Amino acid sequence: MRKLTRRLGAEVVHQLTRLVIQKARREKRFRPRAARIDATVVEADIKYPTDAGLAADGVRALAREGRKLAAKIKSDAHGGEDRSRAVGVRMRSLTRTLRRRSGEAKAEVLELTKETGTMLRKSVKEARSLAQAARSSARGRGAQVKLKAARALEELADRCEKVCEQIVKRVAGEKITDRLVSLWDPDARPIRKGKLSQPNQFGYVDQLCDITQNTKPGARGFILPPTSQIGNPTENTLLPHTAEELRTLEITLMEVMVDGAFTTKETTTALEGLANEIYIAGRQEVGSRKTRRRRKRYRTGAEGRISHLKRGYGLRRSRLKGDEGHRIWDSWATFTYNADTYTTLR
Repeated sequence: MRKLTRRLGAEVVHQLTRLVIQKARREKRFRPRAARIDATVVEADIKYPTDAGLAADGVRALAREGRKLAAKIKSDAHGGEDRSRAVGVRMRSLTRTLRRRSGEAKAEVLELTKETGTMLRKSVKEARSLAQAARSSARGRGAQVKLKAARALEELADRCEKVCEQIVKRVAGEKITDRLVSLWDPDARPIRKGKLSQPNQFGYVDQLCDITQNTKPGARGFILPPTSQIGNPTENTLLPHTAEELRTLEITLMEVMVDGAFTTKETTTALEGLANEIYIAGRQEVGSRKTRRRRKRYRTGAEGRISHLKRGYGLRRSRLKGDEGHRIWDSWATFTYNADTYTTLR
C-alpha cells in the first residue's frame, strides 16, 4: 500500500482533492462562504532525538551497511571496524549519568557525547574508503548494484558527518542551526509551537484551509490541499500557497477567519480579491458583539477540525519518510476526509 501511495505522488492526490471539491460545487450545490485557516505540526515517524543517540544509530547503521557492501565487492575490510558494542557502552553510561541530579552530571554527559561523536567520525572515514573501493571495483556484471550501494553508503555517511558537526558545536556551546533529528528522515525538523503537553515536536508544519457553507457550530466543509515547507515556517510564509489554491478553484469567500499568528498586512495582501472580510483574532475587530462572537467561535473550530483529522485520518504522524513522503501522506489524509464529506452532502 505504501509503495502505491508513493508512486502516485502528492500532486496527483492534490488534483484528486480539487476534483472532489469541484464535483461537490457542481453536483451537490456546495457553496463555500467562509474559511478558517490554521497550521499544525505533523510529526515524523522517529523517536525522540539526542546527539548521542543519533551518533549511536549512525555507528550501527554504517557497520551494517558496510558489511553488506563489503560482501558485494568481496573486500577484506569487512566493512570497517564495528563499534556498535563500544558505543552501546557509552549510551548505557550516559543513561546512568542522567539519573543523577548533580552539577557534575552535565559535564559527564557532554564527555560521553563527545566520545560517541569521535567513534562516529572514525566509522564515517572507513565507510567513505569502502565506498571508494566499491566504485573502483564496479566492472562488468553487478556494477550498477555496487554503485547504487556505494551511493547509499556515502549518503548515510554525509548525514552521519552532519551529526558529528552538531556534537562538536554542542560540546563547544555553539548554536546549532538546521539541526538534523533523524538519519532516516533527514527533512524532519525540530518545531516549537508552545504546547504545554509537547513543547518540542519533530516533523513538518502544514497549513490547512477549511472552507464551509456557513459559520454555524459544527459546520463541515472541505479541506484544500495542505501547504507546507521544510523547517518551521510562519503562517504568512505558507499563506500565499493557500491563497493560490483558492484561486485555482476559483473560490471567492465572504469571510476568512485566522488566528493571531497572522500579520495584518501580509494576510490582506495574500488574500486580496478572495475574501470580502478578513478576521484576525486579537486585532481590531469590526461588527456587532454577536458577529464577533460568531467569528471567534467559528475560528476556534479550526482546532477541532485539525484534531478530527489527526484522530480519524492519520494526520497526527506521517508514516512515509522525507518531505515528499510527508506531503503524500497528508494529501491522502485530506482527500479521504473530503471524500467522506462529499458523501454526507445531499
